[in-house]
Amino acid sequence: MSSVDVVASHTVFSKGFFRDKGMDYRARVVLGRAAHGGSDVGEVLATLDQISDQESWRTAWSATADRVRRLGDAFRERGDERSAGSAFLRAANYWACVVESLSELDDDAAIRLAFRAHRDCWDAFVDCAGGAHVRVGVPYEDQTLPGYLLRPDASGTRRPTLVITNGSDGAISGLWSSAAAGAVARGWNAFVYDGPGQQSMLFDRQTSFRPDWEAVLTPVIDTLVARDDVDQDKLTGYGISQGGYWLVRALAAEHRLVAAVADPGVVDVSTSWTAPLSSGMRKALDKGDRAAFDRDMKLATMLPSLRRTLAFRSRPYEAEADWFGLYAEIRAYQLTDDLAAKVTTPVFVTDPEDEQFWPGQSRRLATMLGDRAHVAAFTAEEGANMHCQPLARTLTDDRMFAWLNEQLGTVH
Repeated sequence: MSSVDVVASHTVFSKGFFRDKGMDYRARVVLGRAAHGGSDVGEVLATLDQISDQESWRTAWSATADRVRRLGDAFRERGDERSAGSAFLRAANYWACVVESLSELDDDAAIRLAFRAHRDCWDAFVDCAGGAHVRVGVPYEDQTLPGYLLRPDASGTRRPTLVITNGSDGAISGLWSSAAAGAVARGWNAFVYDGPGQQSMLFDRQTSFRPDWEAVLTPVIDTLVARDDVDQDKLTGYGISQGGYWLVRALAAEHRLVAAVADPGVVDVSTSWTAPLSSGMRKALDKGDRAAFDRDMKLATMLPSLRRTLAFRSRPYEAEADWFGLYAEIRAYQLTDDLAAKVTTPVFVTDPEDEQFWPGQSRRLATMLGDRAHVAAFTAEEGANMHCQPLARTLTDDRMFAWLNEQLGTVH
């Protein structure tokens, strides 16, 4: 049997959709987006039924994405903007599945084509909202970050606003189901954007990540507080996946958010990179032995699957042209005790059981923040385990918005 054979069983939640852990997790993510209309359960399961490996993953999701996009086009031609927007949102997330898989290959042309299809569908979703959702560019250094203010309606009413920071490789359309829809349903605005190294800023402009995210978040907030439809006294933040590091790091310098959510807590981004290394390789990295580290990495990356994964994950980092330089750069993505001491904002920290990328770091962040942290455990018994609780987004919304409302002194 292939290592990615589908598990045909009613125990799919515990045993997985695929034997390959990466594919299984991605399947859970796209299925979980159904909670807020970011996917449809039947569409997801029918697509997964056609998949046995990475190539068929791309083929199946491309076909589903294209079919659902054409459905959106047909609704829009008939003047049914609501149904069209629903289809475009789902198609954007399905194209994102293709983009993520293609990113592991050395085919920039294919990535750009799939990403453009994804972003076109997202923009169509925004345009089908009757003016409720608007594009808001953020001045950043010598360019503009693409941003979207997602509002309950087009009235221009001054509202609390949740500023959402994405992770390392998540699609902007996925943020709708992760936090934006929950905010909008509660009468809030949600602001989503691409920061340096993220999505369009990577694929279209070839920018790179930076550890000092305050240089990104501060211009975002400057832009929002200047708007009449944003209540500058009721700004909150949410960071998903690696955004859990970026957001809290930024809070050490940016103090205008009343409260924030780290989903999950990330103190040291590099541990997800260094944990699989041998003890000898970690010692070489610690000692600064570039030659030994690069020699061992050259041997390790003879395994095609590892080479593809590292190529995908390293793409947004601006590192020197060797493995040692890359790993040394990623080690700069840490929240130190000194930085944590400067955070004055209360932070809700999700702590999912079976966290596979940064295990234990939610509790570590809470310890660093002390009484500024509120830890919320999520368990497998609740169907809420694994990184960012992919199959429990409604439960996550309920808990974090209840806490955010308490911090704002409001009740919904």
